[in-house]
Amino acid sequence: PIADVVAPNPFTGWEQAFDPLLAPGARNYWKSHDFTELSDSAIEVITAGIPELPGPECEIFFAHVGGAAGRVTADATAFPQRSAHFVMNVHARWREPQMDRACIDWARGVYEAASPYAAGTAYVNFMPEDEVDRVEAAYGGNYRRLLEIKQRYDPLNLFRMNQNLRPVENLRAA
Repeated sequence: PIADVVAPNPFTGWEQAFDPLLAPGARNYWKSHDFTELSDSAIEVITAGIPELPGPECEIFFAHVGGAAGRVTADATAFPQRSAHFVMNVHARWREPQMDRACIDWARGVYEAASPYAAGTAYVNFMPEDEVDRVEAAYGGNYRRLLEIKQRYDPLNLFRMNQNLRPVENLRAA
């Protein structure tokens, strides 16, 4: 392994862990899938994107999930995906505007290639701005309840800087 980061850590350390990835001047685009398993075929398809990395800051990141989080019922928290064992985040990061198309296309290509092996769900914080249609699916059966909570506690939609629930005025249509 490149690094062994398994150790007790304070919450503040984890909360700041990805701050360097979002430094001013960096351009970022990512796509994400959940997986219940990683077959040899899935790994082969996904790793085929490595030689095509468009820049030195691009990565295909996997996190193992499950365990205690998987023992919580889907409706116990906002996050309902409890059957996935892995999260993939295809992260394109670059600095030059002329690299926009190459980096975004690379991330989308790896994502599309992995799609047949994916669970069909994703972690909402790993969704880019152009995936508003996936937000409702990310919350699954919890979506309606979350809209009601948002209407009560955030009627002005102040918490809208990332992928979030649709504006409250759409509550009746949901």
